[in-house]
Amino acid sequence: RGNVKELISNVSVYTSAAESSGGLSLIFKRWATKKTAGSTKNGRDSNPKYLGVKKFGGEKVEPGNIIIRQRGTRFHPGNYVGMGKDHTLFCLKEGHVRFERNKLTGRKWVHVDPVAGHVLHPVYASDSIPAAEMEPLLTNLHDL
Repeated sequence: RGNVKELISNVSVYTSAAESSGGLSLIFKRWATKKTAGSTKNGRDSNPKYLGVKKFGGEKVEPGNIIIRQRGTRFHPGNYVGMGKDHTLFCLKEGHVRFERNKLTGRKWVHVDPVAGHVLHPVYASDSIPAAEMEPLLTNLHDL
């Protein structure tokens, strides 16, 4: 039986198991300095989402038309505009699209101005109607 020190010092770096002489065979392997041509970690891509404004200011819209597809609420729904669960803004009544921006907060709204013949529902009425005129309308609604 030989020394372990002797076995280690006599074994070549490039020897195979067949070449090593009996006893304890220690095989050293060289590590690759470059990766072999394997699969890449890149190469994936998602489908386009087609976000953005679909109907611009002044365009005529019908109920159900998509006005804006967005992520989050960059634009908020205004008069006669509904919002889907993915924040898509869509038209509720036939009319024309109008964009509005608050100068103080910077918040943007999208409104649909109904075509002639539609009367704005009191719930959608802006601050232009005084509170005194709104009270009879609201009491009539509560009596129903």
